[in-house]
Amino acid sequence: MKLIQQHLRVTAALIVREMSTRFGSKPGGYLWAIFDPVAHVAMMTVIFQAIARTPALGLSFPLFFASGYLPFAFYQRMSSFMAGTVKANKALFSYPIVSPFDAIVSRFILQLMTDTLVTILILVMILELSGVAQPMDIAGMIEAAGAAALLGLGMGTINIVMFARFPLYEQIFGIINRPLFMVSGVFFLPDSLPHPFRDFILYNPLVHIIMWFRASIYPEYRAYGLDKGYVIEFALVCAVAGLALLTTSTREIREDRLGA
Repeated sequence: MKLIQQHLRVTAALIVREMSTRFGSKPGGYLWAIFDPVAHVAMMTVIFQAIARTPALGLSFPLFFASGYLPFAFYQRMSSFMAGTVKANKALFSYPIVSPFDAIVSRFILQLMTDTLVTILILVMILELSGVAQPMDIAGMIEAAGAAALLGLGMGTINIVMFARFPLYEQIFGIINRPLFMVSGVFFLPDSLPHPFRDFILYNPLVHIIMWFRASIYPEYRAYGLDKGYVIEFALVCAVAGLALLTTSTREIREDRLGA
């Protein structure tokens, strides 16, 4: 019990440190976490309203794009934030009381809280401003966002070790990761694509996460091809692989020999 309490105290202290480091002491730091996704949704709304009269689902362009961008952001932000854990906390690992796992848990909790708050605020803002009233499956939205966060945790933890050991891998991952926003179904319905493109794109777990989240917002959306089991299995495999890599590299991380 004393060991658990110690880890809880360390994790809580690291969360406070991460908040201060990331957002600063000024309100503007927190406002940017909200402004960034709002700007993305607004930009996509302006562009596609000029092209099409109605969105692929419903009548609100902002709601349609938010239903795609927000679950994608849960993965993207979590993955990138987790990947920088060791670099941001390297000096603290010289203290035996602080472990890399404590840093990972603290960053995961902080990012999950931030993304959850941002998602709630954006959806409420869109619903209030657009006057849209429709039933939503809150439980389904939470499940999809949780799957995205778990996938981001797994990929980010894997990349902690892989980026340090193989600099070339970091460049390759960056090249592969850039077009994900375009091919994950953020601004289109993946199940509406013709064969064989639809079957090929369904190998991307982010496609299923966005379909899952979107189907929870739009009751009329059937989301053909959605496989929740595939998403969960993929995310769990990534999380286990990341923890395994981190466990075998803990000593090197503490001694600052990772990638040397």
